[in-house]
Amino acid sequence: MHSPTEPDPAPEHLAHRRARPLHWVATASAVAAVIAGAGLLQPDRATGATGTTAATGVTSGPAAASGPPATAPDARAATYPLDCKGTPQTVTDTAEGDLDGDGRPETVAAVRCDAGSGTPPHAIYVLTRGEGPGAAPRVVATLLDAARRQTATDLTVSDGTVTARLLGYSSPSVPRYSPDVKQLAKWRWTGGKFRQELTDSTAARV
Repeated sequence: MHSPTEPDPAPEHLAHRRARPLHWVATASAVAAVIAGAGLLQPDRATGATGTTAATGVTSGPAAASGPPATAPDARAATYPLDCKGTPQTVTDTAEGDLDGDGRPETVAAVRCDAGSGTPPHAIYVLTRGEGPGAAPRVVATLLDAARRQTATDLTVSDGTVTARLLGYSSPSVPRYSPDVKQLAKWRWTGGKFRQELTDSTAARV
């Protein structure tokens, strides 16, 4: 798994208190690449070739069109690479959509440790179907690493783009119930990678 801020060579396979009104003010924008850990492969549209994708383990191309519609992976059936120090993991939000253009939906899951109190940071993962009947979904990419200590909200997938609002803290002295760093993040599968567009925002008083 890879952090959105650490692009690597492509692999072989592919979430207060009421105060004054706040406005989102765009202050900066950055683009980074997230490499899928394994499995997301785009079919060859130019040739219409039929093959088997590592993402789903089923036939792609014209032969797949005659089969039943594919369903997105069940986020609560997956195992996530999130170290919760013995506490349970919890999926707080999901979104579904075809991210790599193969006609089969992936699932994007926002996951955090179920600490019982406070607001543990989120990780965001991309899931594909398992490689066989009854196989558990596979994590193929990490869009947001929990080490960044951000909370993800408003997770959506639309037209192949994953979008989430990220809330964080500018310093350890900022109260955990009042994040002061707000970002709008978008990820899109392009050229064998998830490309991230990150817009930093600040809260302006009126």
